[in-house]
Amino acid sequence: MATQLRASSSFSSVPFSTRSYTHDLFLSFRGEDTRYTFTGHLHRNLVQRGINTFLDDDDLPRGEEISEALLRAIEGSKLSLIVFSENYASSKWCLEELVHIIECRRSKNQMVRPIFYKVDPSDVRHQRGTFGKALAEHERRFQDDKNKVSRWRAALLEAANLSGWHFPSGHEYESKFIDRIIKEISAQVIKHSPLNVAKFPVRIESRVQDMLELLDVGGSDVRMVGIWGSGGIGKTTIAKAVYNTIAIEFEDSCFLENVRERSVTHEGLVNLQNSLLSEIQGGKKLNIINVNKGINLLRQRL
Repeated sequence: MATQLRASSSFSSVPFSTRSYTHDLFLSFRGEDTRYTFTGHLHRNLVQRGINTFLDDDDLPRGEEISEALLRAIEGSKLSLIVFSENYASSKWCLEELVHIIECRRSKNQMVRPIFYKVDPSDVRHQRGTFGKALAEHERRFQDDKNKVSRWRAALLEAANLSGWHFPSGHEYESKFIDRIIKEISAQVIKHSPLNVAKFPVRIESRVQDMLELLDVGGSDVRMVGIWGSGGIGKTTIAKAVYNTIAIEFEDSCFLENVRERSVTHEGLVNLQNSLLSEIQGGKKLNIINVNKGINLLRQRL
């Protein structure tokens, strides 16, 4: 049971993957703006919370192209966090990072969240102010490659339209702002940790694609699909693989295993209700003491 976050296009082009992530989070930022201030404090707090965060700590002059190591770090992260600061758009490397982040969001269903640090989100979205000036300068510099700047503009627009956080100067303590971000990011990283499917998943991908067509995520109706068959043929394995593929498309989701076995006793049903509500509410502990109370709570909360 879940609440849909956004409409989804067909999943026929989304490959099923059993690879593990190398990082929980990738931080994209303009080093000269925030490396030793906001982003540095944010990174320290993320690490202290146990979130495996990639921070490009190389402050040396770069070459003409973004490094392969940086691209792999983006591709291997569950979530990319973009810190839009005053001079973010003046860095072509930041913009190239951003383009790759948006590509990974489309092709790999990766999560992306923007932080607007002392900049107006509408300036990023409509490329005004320092963002407009920087892009105009890029267009003069790259007159022979106008598609490059067009890609940057499109990536900025898409990223600025995503749900994120805005920190206007003088309205809040930075420490409290960072605490709010950490709390939400922690819940997302834990919530979207993929289930272990199988050590050697053979021919699962075609089964997942069949299930995605039946489920029609993003369609206008609600669907329930049953997987029937004798024990040990891989029903749960397929269900886990499908869950890993579509869970990110919802605000909340929960995978409950062994429901029949666990629901034999009254206590088992209560535990299932507690597990469902706790996971969907970001780990918030509940104390359902009987099944009937749990039924009403499920109706109210979901």
